Amino acid sequence: MVEIEVARKVAMLNPFGKRFLFPLISILLYFVVRPFLEEYIGIGILLDIFFSFILFSGAYAVGQRKYVLVIAVLIGLPAFVTLWSREFLKSPALISASNGLMILFFAYMTVIILSFLFTQDEVTADTIMGAVCVYFFLGLMWGFVFSLLENLQPGSFRFGVGQPTDVGNFTYYSFVTQTTLGYGDITPVSTPARSLSLLEAIIGQLYLAVLIARLVGIHISQSITKGST
Repeated sequence: MVEIEVARKVAMLNPFGKRFLFPLISILLYFVVRPFLEEYIGIGILLDIFFSFILFSGAYAVGQRKYVLVIAVLIGLPAFVTLWSREFLKSPALISASNGLMILFFAYMTVIILSFLFTQDEVTADTIMGAVCVYFFLGLMWGFVFSLLENLQPGSFRFGVGQPTDVGNFTYYSFVTQTTLGYGDITPVSTPARSLSLLEAIIGQLYLAVLIARLVGIHISQSITKGST
């Protein structure tokens, strides 16, 4: 009975288990594998495949809480349907709806995982993977924000010669902005585009600063607790 009670308390402290590994692998595959498959599969279909993996793995990561899973499915399923439908219907309204739902999904995942991270009192592989997932989710979310802006206000961004205005390029621009690399091959032109780009850069740097401070604080507290026992 004592062992069962201990296991129950551990599960309550860490309801996500090891499941952050799945969305993290999906995201890494998107960045590592996708570029080498573009010659063999259409870029639009390829993006949809990888984003579908990220959608399902993200929902799976929070699936041990029933109400969280239900909300994730209610957002993720329409996002999945519109994501694939826009490849065949090519409707601007459908593209905007798809972008909006993807933004909502990644924002929801970010909030849920952050709420988990900031209630933990121990640095584990799960907390580290969760923190990395949040950083990637933020970048992916902003990629869809920029794609939505370009769809609603064409010409908000200036692209290099031959660069398509697809989600893949906006994702690239998002992470370049979030990491403050600023290569300059994609440039925000309109006032909303510049403001949103600036906001992402600030949020990206603040997230890293707050996250590192949080993890260091937990680690120090954890070391002191272990040293006193």
